[in-house]
Amino acid sequence: MKRLQVILLVALSSTLLLFGCGKEREEVVEPIVEQVVEDEPETIEEDVEAAPEEETQEDLPPQEGMVRSRVTNEWVTEEVNNTRPVTVMMPNTKTAAQYGISRADVLYECNVEGSITRLMGLFQDWSDFDRLGNVRSCRDYYVYWSFEWDAFYIHYGGPFYIDEVINRPDTEDIDGLSSSNFWRANDTGSSTDNAYVDTEGIKADISKLGYSMQYRDGYASEEHYQFAPDNAPNTLDQYSDAITAGKIDMSPTYPVTNCYFIYNAETGLYDRYQHLSGTADGPHIDKANGKQLAFKNVLIQNTYFEVRDQKGYLAFQCIDSTRDGWFFTNGKGIHVTWEKTSDYGPTRYFDDNGNEIELNTGKTMVCIVEDGDSFLVDDVKIN
Repeated sequence: MKRLQVILLVALSSTLLLFGCGKEREEVVEPIVEQVVEDEPETIEEDVEAAPEEETQEDLPPQEGMVRSRVTNEWVTEEVNNTRPVTVMMPNTKTAAQYGISRADVLYECNVEGSITRLMGLFQDWSDFDRLGNVRSCRDYYVYWSFEWDAFYIHYGGPFYIDEVINRPDTEDIDGLSSSNFWRANDTGSSTDNAYVDTEGIKADISKLGYSMQYRDGYASEEHYQFAPDNAPNTLDQYSDAITAGKIDMSPTYPVTNCYFIYNAETGLYDRYQHLSGTADGPHIDKANGKQLAFKNVLIQNTYFEVRDQKGYLAFQCIDSTRDGWFFTNGKGIHVTWEKTSDYGPTRYFDDNGNEIELNTGKTMVCIVEDGDSFLVDDVKIN
């Protein structure tokens, strides 16, 4: 409309120049020039605002057909992102031989009986394993953490406490006790920590059991962890009460494995170490590739628990709200609260302002801590 006004004024001035006297010509020309000068910058500003923002290199996939992983936010193929993941139960003892564990995108650790911990690895891309395990027995609380990823749950039997959840019609598990696709290797010196499976065996069991590789209808797989952009990572500098976290020591709550994490400033990751009873203190290594386990994000999750019997079998309340926890990334940590509202619903983590936290792109370690237990950050006790 402003441009139209200018054109009309210019047209009017031209008419006056043709037919008016000298004085009128000077009086009319001056305001017309002022009107044009005032409107021109405004017109240019509107054009700049309308221009689309250019994509940064970090927003572009490294090759065609790749998308952001819903598990790690890393670039993966569409096939990987649209195929249901697997979760695998693994022992964490001095006789355990852990093959493939460094490739877990999310690794859960929680106590079982006797203060021993068991690990559950979530693998989004499980397309090329020739040896995965050791595979160990189920504990029912792990199944609920597997549910929230709509994963195939892989285990080797378990106590009768698992029967209720394992026998549910919606539980899609693969059990080494009933599968012919697991094998045992005599390389650990243990009669239990020696069972393995591979990709072809997993696929064969999925087909035999009639499971679908595709996510179930209604499963909101894209609504799990929230991630910060790669070009604006979450440094936790925005929190005035963030603490420095060079070492996260979980030995007070995991007194048999005595695991801890050291922040590696060169890689920006937390390297994992263990001092298992009866073994030397050192890096936690994947026997398949010799790599040390390392994580971009570490989540500590205080959880209500009960002791079930004299053998020490435990129960953890996986579905809960407003429980305490901690989030560590990039050498710093903040207090958080967590909630999980349904079997298939994700566990969500919130800062003390009530905002859902943003993880950084990469692998995540989730340590489940019994209510009342503590851990150490740079030798300072955290309850």
